[in-house]
Amino acid sequence: MIVDYKAMGKRITIARIRKGIIQEETAELSSISSRHMSNIETGRTKTSLPMLIAIVNALDTSVDCFLCDNVVKSGYVFKEEANKLFLDCNDYEMRIIMNIVLATKESLRQEFDIRKRLYED
Repeated sequence: MIVDYKAMGKRITIARIRKGIIQEETAELSSISSRHMSNIETGRTKTSLPMLIAIVNALDTSVDCFLCDNVVKSGYVFKEEANKLFLDCNDYEMRIIMNIVLATKESLRQEFDIRKRLYED
């Protein structure tokens, strides 16, 4: 299995920004250097499990939040993110976003059906 460290790094960055702290503060709370924290956030460095736990604790979040791009059964994380997305939207914005999501879902399913038929023949 390949771990998507860039996706995990982006999620760490987002969690840090949501918490309202800078990268250096996250590094200090995690007992690592600012440079190492930067490398983790950009996906240039693979993080160990103990280091990931330290970052999770520093950002008051959970490991599944950072690993959801790598774990098959993590739909609930994406559902939570979708709910958060709508919190500051007005009715018009919600409608547009939903139209985009519905069109994307329909397109994905059509593409899946086409590929399925191609491989069945």
